[in-house]
Amino acid sequence: MSVKKQNPIELQAMRHSAEHIMHQAVKELFPKVHLAMGPATEDGFYNDFDPASYKISESDFPKIEKRMKEIIDLDLPITKMEVSEKEARKLFEDNPYKQEWIDEIAKKGSKITIYWTGKEGQKNSMVDLCSGPHVESTGKIGPFKLLSIAGAYWHGDEKNKMLTRIYGTAFPTQKELDQFLYVRKEAKERDHRKLGKELDLFVISDSIGKGLPLLTPKGTIIRKEILNYEYELEVENGFQHVTCPHIASSEIYKRTGHWEHYKDVMYAPFGIDGEEYVLKPMNCPHHYMIFESRPRSYRELPYRVAEPGTCYRYEKSGELSGLMRVRALSIDDSHILMTEDQIESEFARCIKMVAKMFEAFGLKEYYVRLSLADPSDAVKYIADSKTWQKAGKLLEKIIKDNKLKYVKAQGEASFYGPKIDYMVKDSLGREWQMSTLQLDLFMGKRLKLVYTDKNGKEQHPVILHRGLTGSIERTLGILIEHYAGAFPVWLSPIQVKIIPISSNHAEYAQEIAQELQKNRLRSEIDSRDDTMQAKIRDAVTQKIPYMMILGDREVQNKKISLRLRNGEKMNDLEVEEFIQKIQKEISEKKNI
Repeated sequence: MSVKKQNPIELQAMRHSAEHIMHQAVKELFPKVHLAMGPATEDGFYNDFDPASYKISESDFPKIEKRMKEIIDLDLPITKMEVSEKEARKLFEDNPYKQEWIDEIAKKGSKITIYWTGKEGQKNSMVDLCSGPHVESTGKIGPFKLLSIAGAYWHGDEKNKMLTRIYGTAFPTQKELDQFLYVRKEAKERDHRKLGKELDLFVISDSIGKGLPLLTPKGTIIRKEILNYEYELEVENGFQHVTCPHIASSEIYKRTGHWEHYKDVMYAPFGIDGEEYVLKPMNCPHHYMIFESRPRSYRELPYRVAEPGTCYRYEKSGELSGLMRVRALSIDDSHILMTEDQIESEFARCIKMVAKMFEAFGLKEYYVRLSLADPSDAVKYIADSKTWQKAGKLLEKIIKDNKLKYVKAQGEASFYGPKIDYMVKDSLGREWQMSTLQLDLFMGKRLKLVYTDKNGKEQHPVILHRGLTGSIERTLGILIEHYAGAFPVWLSPIQVKIIPISSNHAEYAQEIAQELQKNRLRSEIDSRDDTMQAKIRDAVTQKIPYMMILGDREVQNKKISLRLRNGEKMNDLEVEEFIQKIQKEISEKKNI
């Protein structure tokens, strides 16, 4: 079933108009600022300003919003006009940023359009260079809110001047705006960078480098549990596991086409014994060379290999974000080399694996994006229109046959083939791109990979590229925010915090800890000389699922009392009873 993404043109037009009203208010309040640019976005709008001698801050938001509200209440017309280059340059003669935009428009030979808010030359009027769209009048702009302020380089280039960017949003109704602001506030509390530090899960160290996350022992436990479950799924589904180095000869990337299409995100090559090597940006070529290493028969197909391989990609400093956008990423990668008549069954297999993974993560709502090539941009892809059409139609059939909700996205394909991207909603309703299944009908031929068919003839395999969740680092970041750090028991770094009320109960606490360890349960004893209430508060802050309280009664009866993370209490349990309970929750991937 095809679904439409909730981002209607009307909402974009309203937000774009709200952005114009914002920059009008800013210009009126701070006359010397230069307006640079500002679009509507998926969540709202922003505008970049050259603040000149002003230091605009969030403390200025109330007066900016007040003036915006006044302009909106005036219900001024918003009118589009087409002007000549000469007229445009005259209108914006004191603004170097607009002059640069006019240069770009003139180079393309496009029409130059402007929008007037209010009537030209009259009070409360404002003009901007813009292609639209906009609403008919300011009165049609719904409830709005300015959100934050940040620095932004002109055109996103670090060599250019740093500008001031103001973010805002607008919605048709106050209810929708209130819901957005609630989610935004909650998102700040769940920010994986904040929780990662508080829960001691990962570190970004300037001494190591930007975008190179270091997982702590606790973060590594979560990573290991994710990979262990993936390993189980892969073994059940006939995958074999491989291990490959982090570098490769640059020649292999020239053969595959990555050098041409992917070079911007690859790190500079370096020499070893007169040969050129690079840090690998993806695992694909390594896996292909394992397949190529000896003669293959059709009986070995589908040939499924998997590896959580670490890759290295250059991301601009301003685009790095905790675990979500990194320069070293571990991809839970697999490549399935197969015959064409195996494509549909192998995709179905991987679709089921992804569904199981999401179920274990508690990610219940998702759809897929059918990412296709843009026919008008042949340079971006391996050019063979018939093969692209064939692959795209086949992927759409697979999506429909497997009853997945989907949208189409032109121009989002990899350079070698279309793909199915999973768009997942977290507990706050935010969308994240995670798993990817890509169909590659080109690379087997390009690299001259072969197998012998049942008639003894050499054939080229087709390839399914599978990222089960995508980057492990990104997956961890998403799960931190999805659970607000309160992971299900199977993922929790510490599953049980043992809290002896006093030193008299320490020996029994050690006995319990050893029993839990024997059963491969992760526990810690809080042996600090502090009150039981303080220890419980700390365990709750650390979002540990189970707190085991041990006092005189528990020691005498050789039992335990529990306090769950959600506040529920369970008294006088047998140790074995608790072990069976928690093991069941772990095996069933339950969340408490």
